[in-house]
Amino acid sequence: MRKNVSGVPSRPRLSVFRSSNNIYAQIIDDTAGRTLAAASSSELALKGKTAGEAKGKTGEAVAVGQAIARRAIEAGIKQVVFDRGGYKYHGRVKALAEAARKEGLGF
Repeated sequence: MRKNVSGVPSRPRLSVFRSSNNIYAQIIDDTAGRTLAAASSSELALKGKTAGEAKGKTGEAVAVGQAIARRAIEAGIKQVVFDRGGYKYHGRVKALAEAARKEGLGF
């Protein structure tokens, strides 16, 4: 169980995991313990894809942020709680969050 941030059915948790090569995002309902939507830069559809003016890993993070927002809205989710997973709100994590907001996902 998460210590500080938890998602409920009305506002699930958007969890971000950043590795040295990829970035992953999941929307999780913690009460049911289910993943409602997911996107990652390791998916074939998003692999090497960059969005906006950002290039490299930051561009991939923007593409993942856009993809997770689209998938969440398709699943009927408009508001989430942002869980940055202990990472600073900087760089790829910030790029993913801002891209998700631009696509219409509310934090």
